[in-house]
Amino acid sequence: MKKWIFILVAAICITVACACSKKKKDNFIYGTPPTGTGTGTGTSTGTGSGTHTVPNVHPRILGTRQRLVDLSTSRASAYTRMKNVANAGTAGDHSLMISQALVSCIEQDQTMARSAIDKAMVYVNGPIRSGHVPFGADLARCGIVYDLCYDEWTQPERDAFHTYLNATVDANVTSETHVFHNGFYGYKWWGIGIACYASYYENTRSPAILDDLENEFRTRAAPALELAGDGGGWGEGYYINYWIYEWLFFCEVARYCEGLDYYAIAPKFFNNRAIAGMFEMYPGIKIYNSRRPIPMGDGGGRVFGGDRDKTLSARRILVNYLRNDAAHQAVHAFNETTPNSSVGDYAYKDFLWRDDTVTAGNLSTYKLSHYSPGPGYVYARSSWDEDAAHFFFKCGDRFTAHQHLDVGHFLIYKNEELAGDGGHYDSFGSSHDVNYHLRTVAHSTVLVYNASETWPGIRAGTVTGNDGGQHHNWPHHNGAVADVDAWQADSNLYDIGNILAFEDNGSHVYIAGDCTKAYSSTKLEFFTRQIVFIRPGTFVIFDRVKSKEASLKKTWNLQAMKVPTGTAPNLVITNGTGRLFVQTVLPTSPIVTLNSGADLYKYGGTTYTPGSDTGPAPECRIEVSPPAPAATDYFLHVLTATDSSTASVTQATSQVTASDITVTIGTAEIVFKTASVDAVIDIP
Repeated sequence: MKKWIFILVAAICITVACACSKKKKDNFIYGTPPTGTGTGTGTSTGTGSGTHTVPNVHPRILGTRQRLVDLSTSRASAYTRMKNVANAGTAGDHSLMISQALVSCIEQDQTMARSAIDKAMVYVNGPIRSGHVPFGADLARCGIVYDLCYDEWTQPERDAFHTYLNATVDANVTSETHVFHNGFYGYKWWGIGIACYASYYENTRSPAILDDLENEFRTRAAPALELAGDGGGWGEGYYINYWIYEWLFFCEVARYCEGLDYYAIAPKFFNNRAIAGMFEMYPGIKIYNSRRPIPMGDGGGRVFGGDRDKTLSARRILVNYLRNDAAHQAVHAFNETTPNSSVGDYAYKDFLWRDDTVTAGNLSTYKLSHYSPGPGYVYARSSWDEDAAHFFFKCGDRFTAHQHLDVGHFLIYKNEELAGDGGHYDSFGSSHDVNYHLRTVAHSTVLVYNASETWPGIRAGTVTGNDGGQHHNWPHHNGAVADVDAWQADSNLYDIGNILAFEDNGSHVYIAGDCTKAYSSTKLEFFTRQIVFIRPGTFVIFDRVKSKEASLKKTWNLQAMKVPTGTAPNLVITNGTGRLFVQTVLPTSPIVTLNSGADLYKYGGTTYTPGSDTGPAPECRIEVSPPAPAATDYFLHVLTATDSSTASVTQATSQVTASDITVTIGTAEIVFKTASVDAVIDIP
């Protein structure tokens, strides 16, 4: 028998470093960007300084024309599909303009180039867009057409493009300035950067704008990525799937144009992003041969969308860059299980980024868990098989608007979602959003109800519900902070969750988190959560919760994808071919309430009905409370994920003393300490 003893001995510290010098060299063969040498462990590979001057030729942003011609041969299948999109002319402007620009450049097709330019001129001659709208995407697609089809632009058209670019930049100086938010990268700077590299020598302002971009990244964005993205996860949550591909596209353009390596400036994020991105995919290949990212905060990807292809392309870009790293070779093997973008119009993504010359690693022997300390994320799987059990736990800090009040929340997946993310993101700041969807009640964590507690307006929405959940005590109504300097100045406000322990011993994963500071200090003394994932599918969850007053009711929440069967304390959730057995071991004689149907979105006597259905969401909110009030309560649950053909699982038993709580599941024994966040785990 093996015994693991987990005793908390040290806190986890995060430091932020940023290289701020820029050098230019000329020892570079244009069209062949340097390959990264990162290890996938957050080791810095350099300062990111440019290595050569921007070449005064077109095309340049994706390398030379000859490079693209060579790709049309080496990636013939993707090229044929992209050419079909370009010829059909029915795709949306973004895919169509990029596809037509690439094909016209490769084949020197003047007619197709003119078609792409005519589409670009609609944006060039249109109104200048500003604010929280994707003006950067407009600039990016027009910049790509400008560079790849340069010879076919008339001089008045080029001049008009320069005017449009400069006016858009000037109109958005104060737009999308928060570096923890997707808009900085995906709505603004990626498009400005591509358009400026495309027009580097023709538009007199482009070099200076690019200098501003680089300075913004080095001084503000890179520290944010290193803080909230250490380990490759991202504090904003699911929204990373909406912006990471665009930003990496720009980073590749910067590498082609001047050898400027943005990845090296924030290595703790970029060296781990593809790895975290792989762990953020639920097991199983689903509709249109796609993989679904896990829900984290707003968004959620419950229904199929192009974000699935964007995150695939993002992983490919980073794998290509870190192709000599064994971890990224494993990610490449994972990527190759879905070799084509699931949206046909996105064939250009396969053409540009799917490089099958990367060595494929042995995915079956790759690690089965990953920890991202920046956002406080832990991901774990039972195997790399498509029917694996998948677990996600979050216990991290506050950074920006699209996060939820969900410290301590977890997800469980086996063939289908079993424990999910509650509510619907019907609109930003709706009544359902601010009273249910983003609130603690919609997540699998703990509520502590104080009848006198109130919440301020959230997201400019009206908060009327007291769910007993986590506070929203930040200066900005979105709970957003502008940058690392502002975060550190008020770190006592934003530092609300901490992973205390993470260790994967093969047979099991042990995680411990402190969720205390996410709640109002007027009602909670402490809330710690310890989790033991015994592979292949058993999750032991132990919570220590102490309130300021014994009268404050505590509730353990589980967001069940389907209404369970069985009788408390033993419930069974079945969703498709997946099943989750739920055993409440502690408290003894629990009060268990199943909220479903008309009661699903109801608490405190008010129902917060969503304004729209965003896809399959949890259909039952399971609430577990102690039978009598006490200052300190212990919640102990054993959740077992199986396929739906499994009729029963081993029953857990417990022994409780003043100092220890021991849970036995078959031959496995776990001892949790009542006075500290320690555990002793025996696995045969």
